[in-house]
Amino acid sequence: MVSFKNLIHIDRSAETPIYLQLHNVIIHMIKSGVIKSGAKLPGTRSLSLQIGLHRKTVIAAYDELMGQGWITTIPAKGTFVSDKLPEVKPRGQGVGKGLKLEAGFSFEARKHLHRPYAQLPSMLTIDEGIPDVRIAPIVEILRHYRSIVSRSYNAKYLSYGSFFGDNSLREILANYLQETRGIACSKENILITRGSQMGMYLASQLIHQKGGFSIVGETNYIAASLTLTDAGASLLRVRVDENGLNTNGIQALCEKHKIKSVYVTSHHHHPTTVTLSPERRLHLIELAHQYGFAILEDDYDYDFHYQRAPLLPLASADEGNHVIYMGAVCKIIAPAIRVGYMVGPADFIAAAAHLRRTIDRQGDTILERAIGQMIEQGDLQRHSRKALKLYHERRDHFHQLLTDHLSEFISFSVPEGGMAFWVTLREGLIWEAIAKTCLENELVIPDWKNYDSHNSGHNGIRLGFASLNFEEQTKAVLILKSAMKKESEN
Repeated sequence: MVSFKNLIHIDRSAETPIYLQLHNVIIHMIKSGVIKSGAKLPGTRSLSLQIGLHRKTVIAAYDELMGQGWITTIPAKGTFVSDKLPEVKPRGQGVGKGLKLEAGFSFEARKHLHRPYAQLPSMLTIDEGIPDVRIAPIVEILRHYRSIVSRSYNAKYLSYGSFFGDNSLREILANYLQETRGIACSKENILITRGSQMGMYLASQLIHQKGGFSIVGETNYIAASLTLTDAGASLLRVRVDENGLNTNGIQALCEKHKIKSVYVTSHHHHPTTVTLSPERRLHLIELAHQYGFAILEDDYDYDFHYQRAPLLPLASADEGNHVIYMGAVCKIIAPAIRVGYMVGPADFIAAAAHLRRTIDRQGDTILERAIGQMIEQGDLQRHSRKALKLYHERRDHFHQLLTDHLSEFISFSVPEGGMAFWVTLREGLIWEAIAKTCLENELVIPDWKNYDSHNSGHNGIRLGFASLNFEEQTKAVLILKSAMKKESEN
């Protein structure tokens, strides 16, 4: 006999009605084989006494189970589990234990993609360079979002729409990119994505479906390297110096191999923050025309350049349709606002849109329209100017802290833009040990393994400054100083 008293547990504080909790538990007992097909169930009066519930609650649960076909009542005999259900062998895991940790079927995990992932910060954190979400223009976003959904004639945007993205945002972006980045394009050249990483994935899948070589920097954005590798690309690496990717090295590789793509973060190389020089930009475009490869230009933080006006993207000078340009408003507003874009030849954009459709039917149309209105009415640009001023001040403050407190342990250059410093640890010191000591003092720093996935031994990491105010920066650097001093004395 099944001991319902021991197996049925009701949470009276839960939001789920009690009769549905009982209903769900009985279904789970049937599915797990604890109660067999055709088995007789206790009467409602008996079960209510066993588990301490009102009889009407049990009746309601039985009614729901009967309506769904799990149980049936036979006059003068009682209530039974439907005999039409297949026989289930008991699994021995009890009731309400949830799914097991290991799958009962075979699959292929892509282990090369597994790496630590960001958590919501629960303590002081030096990230690798993200915006300060505390200054995000939430009021403006909500105002535009509300103005769209409050009008009845906009209800149509709650239905399925274009998998290219919201048409109004694509048109507004075409003008915006022309004005701010010199990229002459129309909406047919634009696909709205959920951040630049989606664009990177789609482009890699289309270009490297049949393999081929892709060139990246010796130091490179790890997510891009993993995405290219997963798509089937074989990575070739070139040196990165104070002028960005060495294009002479790219040319030498093109003479030996059939190159299908070159990945570049032209404005502020990730992770080292250096800017690709004008000479190398022109050289790279000429090489793309000569050898027929695609340039994957990830311009993730174009809007934050402090020393002078930012250099125009490679896409602005490309007349041969070889550049796939990727950007996002996530880096301007906040990481959770997943709106990005990919710009390229119309046929490539169409192919990417159809591929995107297989994994993500479309984005958040209302949010996309709200972002479009923010651009059209200047809200995004005003926020960008405000953030640029603030991050410039924070960069200078962080620079002074690094100089005053950490110069004996690290070397670094002042970044012209972006939201992070690239710092190289003194020989003999180990980031892993420093990170452990920092964590003991409630400070999280970036994972050094993300910056040296192929074990070159450069000993550098990114230290983000934009998301920390002056007080937080000071506290974080002093903890770092203590940890580095401890490591140097060991």
